[in-house]
Amino acid sequence: MVIHFKVAGHLACGHHGGSLPSSTELNRVKCRTCRNTEAYKEARRTQRNAARRASRAAKTHTSSDWRSAWAQHLTDLPGLQRLPRGFSGQPFV
Repeated sequence: MVIHFKVAGHLACGHHGGSLPSSTELNRVKCRTCRNTEAYKEARRTQRNAARRASRAAKTHTSSDWRSAWAQHLTDLPGLQRLPRGFSGQPFV
């Protein structure tokens, strides 16, 4: 069964009818004519860019806190553990 892309209450391919199955989810659309419309392509671009921004934000957040995690790891070790160079202000933990 062909599923059409519904945008602003209308089908993107221009077909009319109350019994035509339609969806706003981009992955469910099977109509080739709907997939070739500018509205569908723009919605796909917007979805792809939002996913890229979310993945970039997640990557930068986790990689920026390595220094405090390493200092905490050395603090948790038993005995006098010397911090490596660059961790100024603390000769011993």
